[in-house]
Parts: sequence; C-alpha cells; structure tokens
Amino acid sequence: MMHSIEIHFLYASVVWIAAWLLTSMERGTATTKYWIWVATSINFFLPLSAVPGRFWPSHISWFTPQVALNTISFGARTTAIVWVVWSAGAALMLARLYLRIRADRRASDRGGPAVRGLLRPHVFLPEGIDRLLTGHELNAVLIHELTHARRRDNLIRLIYELGLCVLWFHPFVWFTGSRLALYRELSCDESVTDSARLVSALAKLADPEEALLLQATASSFIRLRLARLTAAEPQRTYAAANTMLALAFSVVLLAAAIGLVAQSAARYLCALTHGTAR
Repeated sequence: MMHSIEIHFLYASVVWIAAWLLTSMERGTATTKYWIWVATSINFFLPLSAVPGRFWPSHISWFTPQVALNTISFGARTTAIVWVVWSAGAALMLARLYLRIRADRRASDRGGPAVRGLLRPHVFLPEGIDRLLTGHELNAVLIHELTHARRRDNLIRLIYELGLCVLWFHPFVWFTGSRLALYRELSCDESVTDSARLVSALAKLADPEEALLLQATASSFIRLRLARLTAAEPQRTYAAANTMLALAFSVVLLAAAIGLVAQSAARYLCALTHGTAR
C-alpha cells in the first residue's frame, strides 16, 4: 500500500509540474488550461498504481522495468501514527467542506449571479439585478453563468474538494484548487463575445457600494479577469497554441500512466519470481 501511494504521488507530481509549466505560458486559451487542470486533479485522485499487476494484460511486459522503484519502509507503530494523523486531517477537511457548502447556500440568497445545483444546475439571478445592469450587460453575465452550468462546474468543484479531503497533506493538490478556480472563471469569460459589456457588468457587480456583489470565488480574480478581457490581443484566437498545449500535456499524462502500469507489473513479476505472489 505505501509503495503504491509513493509511486502514485511521484508520477502525479510529474504531471502536475507539466501542467504548471504549460499553463504558465502566455499563449493558449483559459478554457484549454482549465481542462488541463481538471485532468491534473483527476490524475491525483485515480491511483493506477494501486491496481494489482496481475490485472494488466501480459503484452505490457515489453515496457516493464526490470526492477521496481525502491520505497521507504515503515514499522507498524509508525504506520499506525500516520493513519491516525491522516484520519484526523481528513475528518477536519470534511467538516470544513460541509461548513463551506452551508455558507455558500446562505450567501447565494443575497449574493450576485451564481449557478446552483450539481446534476441539474440552474442560474440564479438576484432580485434587482435588472435595475443595476443594462440588457446587454445582463446578457453577458447570463452567458458566463450558463457556461458554468453547461460544463457542470459545480460538480467538478465538489469532486475536487472531496479529493482534497483525502489528499489534504499534499501542497500540489491545494495549489491545483487555486488554478482550477482561476481558469474556471477566465474560461467562462471567453464564452462571452461582447467582452466590453461583461467588463462593464463586472465593474458594477464588484462595486462594494452595491448590494449585489459577486461571489467570493469570482470576485477574488476580478483584476485578472478584467485584464484578460481588456487585452489588446484576444486570447481565444490561439488555436495552434491550444493544440500544442493539449498535445504536450496528453503525452506527459500518457507517459505517467504507462510508468504507473509498468511499476505495478514490475512488482507483480518480482513477487512471482520470489514465489510471494498471491
């Protein structure tokens, strides 16, 4: 078990570093970068290395390493302490998530435009927003929120946060959450063709003197969103850059998956050789 966890984190960290480097490039749309981070988070939560080696097809032996990577061994007492600490942290994170969901539900009754629901999301518009925004500005906000609903962003966020409750000790997983939140908003902004109207709407909704404020996750990136929307060169036109980002990340992700499979198969073959396979 400990060996599988260590190997999984090794390869998942390699994928994370690739995602960080690729999404740090200026070129490419926020939508492409958002899905890169979604895939990165899922990769952390799906440990292929935990699948027993005997379940992999025999033809993978051509890339199986001769010796599996070494792992750190823990005594029974140390392992028990580790599990107790992890369990306590996971329990606290679950409590934190529960309180956050309750707070979000209360805030949505008096907050700005938002998407509610997981499997059947719908857009919530606070009363009086039609008096604050013009028709064109309101339409731009609706397109942004409908993009959230169409992609099931609330469900993706919940899956990530449940995974965070399990991997609360890993700094890369925490940083992944901030990247997901940023590119989630930027990518929905890209769906709005009339960016000038969205800029005007955001300026009004982010005004602290107004009662209809943006949600915390949206308002925390307001400066970056406005800078991207008002950029002289539209980011959504970088088709070649998007292809390059998606292809490069896919190659790294596939290589990491093959590496995990190879390590799992290597452990199984090593156990067979020494007569300890189950």
